[in-house]
This record gives sequence, structure tokens and C-alpha cells, in this order.
Amino acid sequence: MTSGFNYFVIFAEMRTGSNFLESNLNALDGIECHGEAFNPHFIGYPNRTDLLGVSRAMRDEAPERLLGAIKGQSQGIGGFRFFHDHDPRVLDTMLDDPRCAKIVLTRNPVDSYVSLKIAQATGQWKLTDVKRRRDSTVRFDADEFERHLARLQAFQLVILNRLQTSGQTAFHVGYDDLQSVEVMNGLARYLGCAARLEALDASLKPQNPEPLESKVANYDEMARALARLDRFDLSRTPNFEPRRGPAVPGFVTAAHAPLVYMPVRGGPERQVRAWLAALDGVPEDSLSTKLNQGALRQWMRGKPGHRRFTVLRHPVARAHAAFCERILVPGPGCFNSIRRTLRKAHKLPIPADWPDPAYDRAAHRAAFAGFLRFLKANLAGQTAIRVDAHWATQAAVVEGMAQFGAPDAILREDEMAEGLAALARQAGLAAPPAPGVAGAVGPFALGDIHDAEIERLTRAAYQRDYVTFGFGDWA
Repeated sequence: MTSGFNYFVIFAEMRTGSNFLESNLNALDGIECHGEAFNPHFIGYPNRTDLLGVSRAMRDEAPERLLGAIKGQSQGIGGFRFFHDHDPRVLDTMLDDPRCAKIVLTRNPVDSYVSLKIAQATGQWKLTDVKRRRDSTVRFDADEFERHLARLQAFQLVILNRLQTSGQTAFHVGYDDLQSVEVMNGLARYLGCAARLEALDASLKPQNPEPLESKVANYDEMARALARLDRFDLSRTPNFEPRRGPAVPGFVTAAHAPLVYMPVRGGPERQVRAWLAALDGVPEDSLSTKLNQGALRQWMRGKPGHRRFTVLRHPVARAHAAFCERILVPGPGCFNSIRRTLRKAHKLPIPADWPDPAYDRAAHRAAFAGFLRFLKANLAGQTAIRVDAHWATQAAVVEGMAQFGAPDAILREDEMAEGLAALARQAGLAAPPAPGVAGAVGPFALGDIHDAEIERLTRAAYQRDYVTFGFGDWA
């Protein structure tokens, strides 16, 4: 063995040909594949009680024991098959280990789905004698197939992303490649094995070689269902926005009530903080914030029944608030460097100095429209300016929160009074105060400049938020 690998894993799924691949690898001197070593329902193979001296109970207690045994075999290189529903505790270890050779086996998901249905119907999962072959015609279930496809794709994306981010590569094998001696010998070379196959293993036989028309009872219905699937993911909206962290130091805990406010910058933060303080009758500046994750988790442990919540603002109103508070007027609170860059490099029509007597409602509308055009480019990763939390998509912000803990409640600003009252009642407070009303921001109210074009420009920049949270036109 001359490779830099200590062991290997075959990432596959049921009915992808993994048994046939394993049998050919095991025919090579110096390679030993140990079946489904981390299948939660058996160890290696059905009816086995141990593998390499590790019992199933020992593996379940500490899966690294079995992983160590496979890596430590004295002869050649050992490995195993791993499916999406196998023990997840070893997945990170394998993906992060550059000395683990990754083999990715795939098959047309329709074929694997139909093959799985036939195996389930006949109870026959391997075929070594054609005379014992069991046959069955199955029905295609569109909803079941979509769930099957989603599971396969999600697992494949995890593998792909982890290999990319760690700078590793895998040996990819398609179902049809399994019939090629040359591909099998190429895989042996990848694993550092000097042995080569003269012919493929003949003990396992294809179970269902017929075309799909003869295996699926409702073939025409299946064809129509598959035609509706977006094979090339044409409806996907590319997302180049940077991922965000949970921003825990910005979370606000109530003085006494078991509530945690997880703010979305650019939203109704002032009103919610004031409401949270009034809830316990304390000054607003006494609310706890700037907690790290450990301190916040300790607070949560001491507040059984606590609730985490956030409040969303309509994308048009939020973008207008960010423009007026962070860009338009230079001075404290303004992102002055970004303001200068927007004026000079992006030609945003805002005054160099403030106040400017010539800046009227038409100028404000034109400037805000220009800011929305900038936001579209900024969120698409087309500018050198950071995607600030005040105008990042609210979908990205909420995803970041979920890295710490997803909000129990996601409220909308226009429904905030009812939502906050319900949260207070859940916290055991019978008469919560009403939240204040957001004051106007900027020299002109949003209602003075909002029209169909402003709405269209906002949708172009924040389509993700409109779709994710169901926002309609601003009113």
C-alpha cells in the first residue's frame, strides 16, 4: 500500500450498487470493506454481533472504538459503507480527516427509488442466483419520491461542501461505472493498492435489469410527476450574501420576565426595548445585554419556560430606516466612510453637507431609489462595501440567530402589539403594556415617497425576505 490514506469510506445509499462495489473491492488483495459498519440496526452485516473485536454495544457506546479498529488493521487498508442515516457521530471525524479516503457512489435517484420499492415489496436485497429472483411491479408515489430525492441531495451537499471547505477531493463512482474493470482498478490505485482486477465479481447479479416501463405500474403518472420537477433548479435564487453569526452580545434579556429579545438591526428595536423595560417597571438602560453565549445560556437555565423572540420590519420600511439613520445625514450614528464611498463611487445623489435646503421630497425619493439599487448589488456580493447588519436580509439574520438558538416567536412589526402581549402572557404577566409607535425617520416619511417603483426596487434587493416571510407590498 502506497497511499497516504489510513482507511476509506464509501458514501452511498440503499440500491446504489454499494454491495457490488464492496464485493469488487474485497476481491483485491490489500483492501477490506467491512459492510455497513455504522448502521444503527446492526454492525457490518445483519446477524453479526461484532466487527474486528468490537461488539455492537461497544460501538454504540463509543463509535470511535470501531473507527480506530478499522484504521488500525494490520494488513492493507480497511473501510466501510456509510449511508445518510448511519451513526452521525462519526461523520464529522471522517469528513475532517484527510487520511480517510472518500468514495462517493451515486445512482439515478429514480432508478434507486424504484429498486428500493421492489426490494421492499419482494424482501430480496441481494441476488446471487437468477433462478431465485423475485419480481414485483410497484407504484410510483410522487410525494414519497420527492422526500427520497431531498434526503439524497441534502446528504450529497453536506459531503460536497465539507470537502470543498477542507480542500479535499473524493473518488466519484456512478452506478454505471461499476461495470468497468478499468474504473475499479483506478479506484484501487486511488486507495494505494497495487493489486488489479482481471474481471468483475460475478457472484452478485443485477436484480431489476428491465426498463422502468415494465417495473412501474403507473409509469405515465410517474413521467408526468417527474416532468413537474425542476431538474435544473431553475427556480432557485442564487444567494451570495455572507452568512451571519448569532450576534449574541446584541440580545437583550428582560430584568425579571423570562424573555430574550433577539434584535434584527434596522427593525423596531427602540420600541421593543422600551416595552421590555416597561414590562418589569425598570429603566431601559438596566436591561442586560452584551452577554456572551455562556452567560446567556446560564441565564436561560435559571429561567425555566423562557421565550426568545425577534421582530421583523417590512423590507421597504427597514431599508428606508437604514438609509435615513446610517447613510443620509453625516455625523454620529452615520456610517460616514460608507456614505462617502456611496456618493463618490456609486454616485448616490445625496448632499455632501447637511442640512441642504435644496434637498426636497423628489430628491429624497431619488436618493432612496439609488440606495435600493446599491443594496441589490451589495447583497449579491457585487460591491466592495460590507453587508452591514442594518440592511442584511432578515432571513440571513434569523439564520444566524439559529446558530445559537432559533427564536420561539418571529413577530411582524405591524402585528407586534398582539404578539408581544401573547409572549407576556406566556411568561405569566397578565397585563403587559402596549408597545410604543415607531416615530418617523428622515426628513421625509416613507409614505411621502413610496410608489410602485420603490416597491419594485425593494423586491429586487430583498426577494429572499419577501419569499421567506411572506411580505406583501408596503402599505
